[in-house]
Amino acid sequence: MADEKVEQFLYNLRDADPDKSMTAERIRELYFKIYPEIAERIMYGGIMFSLECEDVGGIFIRKNHISVAFSQGFMFKDPNGFLEGGGKYRRHLKLVTVGDIEKKELGSFITQLKTV
Repeated sequence: MADEKVEQFLYNLRDADPDKSMTAERIRELYFKIYPEIAERIMYGGIMFSLECEDVGGIFIRKNHISVAFSQGFMFKDPNGFLEGGGKYRRHLKLVTVGDIEKKELGSFITQLKTV
């Protein structure tokens, strides 16, 4: 069952910024394609994802990009250096266009959620 707050968030984004909306919805689809059991909710102003009750990351809309955050991203294999962030654990990808999903290999990072 879809979370009503997530649906409202996506509806509002469609009105405010159709391009970011399309990118965010594709990102979300990729999460669900890789992990059909993933849960989502609105948190920190974006869509937070969790697996087995543990937060694993989220989608956050920024002025000039979408930030896809990974709670344990510091452990990810990132041979092309796409991940950003210098915090202790969290890393993120900045996506500007829907094409960046493939270009910055988002699927490979989402796949690593259960390996860390």
